[in-house]
Parts: sequence; structure tokens; C-alpha cells
Amino acid sequence: MSLGQWVGLDLPPLEEGRAGDPGLFGPGSEVWRMGRERVLLLGGPAALLLQLAHPLVAAGVAQHSDFGADPFDRLRATLDATLRISFGDSRQVEEAAARVAATHRRVQGTLSSATGPFPAGSPYLATDPHLAMWVFATLVTVAIDVHDQFVGALSQSRRGRYYQEAKRFARLFSVTDDVLPATYGDFREYVRETEEGSVLTVGEEARSLGRDVLKPPLPAAFRLTRPAAAAITASLLPARLREDFGLGWGSSERVLASVVRTGVRATIGAWPRSVRYWDHYRAACSRVRRAPLGE
Repeated sequence: MSLGQWVGLDLPPLEEGRAGDPGLFGPGSEVWRMGRERVLLLGGPAALLLQLAHPLVAAGVAQHSDFGADPFDRLRATLDATLRISFGDSRQVEEAAARVAATHRRVQGTLSSATGPFPAGSPYLATDPHLAMWVFATLVTVAIDVHDQFVGALSQSRRGRYYQEAKRFARLFSVTDDVLPATYGDFREYVRETEEGSVLTVGEEARSLGRDVLKPPLPAAFRLTRPAAAAITASLLPARLREDFGLGWGSSERVLASVVRTGVRATIGAWPRSVRYWDHYRAACSRVRRAPLGE
């Protein structure tokens, strides 16, 4: 039984698709080059916590999902959509985006109690461009940080290309051009201002959901991995949010994160493709190599 089966993150395979169709990005793109790496999944908990630190996002998750019963559900759904939109053909991209958009249209409500700068009763909509922008920003930021730590440091030009390509993804999920920072430098400034400002506030809803993220139900064989997972997650979060979510970052956590990081970076080049890369990427490579029928 695979780790994915154990923790409930096994995903449906990407269907064969239309031969020769590169989809939204295609070979040679930074989205394919980075997104193919399974190791980016190590950043999943950190991305979730960053999202939950926004009170309106936390309210939407708390009120519109059974997060406590299955804390992997949001990660699984986000991962499945991301991989299909990254590596699917044009029709698969359209279908995956439509499913996510339909779900988002149902996610709306009001904040039950005052949190940070938001008074009780503040409305939220998953289709709000500003909320969608923050969710998008967490995925981009964490992906780049994990790649830097566990695969290899990215040059500024590659970071810039990745961000510009990823904008296509953002536009599928309600992020409008007036909200999207124009350049990667502008994007980094947006993330910095958001993390250092008053918007991100870990309230009771976020704290409760965060406990489910950090201590999900796992079989006994995998519970030993929790300290390492927590240390990696802590390494990817700003100091204030580490403390608010109750994550330690002392010498033992720093050493543990460093050991894992060093071990992965030293060996990842020798991993078999079937282990290192997502099946979706390998399926996409096969699809674009096939000549379209009738052409």
C-alpha cells in the first residue's frame, strides 16, 4: 500500500487526452518543470496554514467543508485541480477549472466572530478576487520555497517566468488583472505586506483547523513522521504564524528540518522518474509526443 493510500491523497489518474494538445502551459514551461516534482507536496501543510491565517478564508473552510473529519480533503482537492490544470489537455483544463469554479460559487457567508481587522458579520465569497489572490499567492510562494530547499535554488529569471505563467492559473479562479501584481517583484512585495500587516490573524477557527492540518489521523507506522513534517512546515512559515499555530522552531526543529532538506537535495537526482515526478506530468509528456489523429 502506498503512502498516498495510507493518508488518503491518492489521486485519480490523468486521462489520455487529445494527442499533441499541450494544454494551458506545455513542455518547456516553468509550470511543468516545477510542478512535476512530487516533493513540492511537502509544502502542502504550510500552504494550508497560510490560507487559514486569513480569517475570511478560515471561515469559508470551517463553514463549507468537513475539514475536521478529513483534513486532507482541501489539500487533495487543490492538488487534483492543480495537477489537472497544469498538465491536462485543453478540455481537461476547462473541465477541472469549471468544477472548482462551481464549488467556489457556493462558498459564501459571514464571519461568526470578530477576528483581526474583520468585525463579526463580515461577508466572504470564495470568488472574491482579493481572497482568491491570497490563496493563489500561498501556492506560488510555498512552491518556490520548497523547490529552493529540496530540489535546487531557482534563479530570479526562473522565478519571474514561473510567476508570469502561473497568472493563467490565477485568472481561472476569479483573480482579476487589477488584483494580480504585474511583476514577480511586485508579487513578493504583496506577500511581504500581507504577512507583515494586520489581515493575517489566527483566530479560533483557524487555530482549530490548524490542529487538524498539523495532526491529521495517520496509521501508527506514519506517526513517527510528524515531527519532521512539523519542522518542515515551520521552516516555511513566518515567525509570527509559526507561534500562532503553536509550531516550535527551536534547535531540535531546525536540525531536523536541515537533515531532511539535506538528505532530499543530495539524493533527489537519483530518484526514479516514477517516484520523483507526478504521474500527471509523465502522462502529459506522452500525450504531447503523440501525433494528433488525422493531422
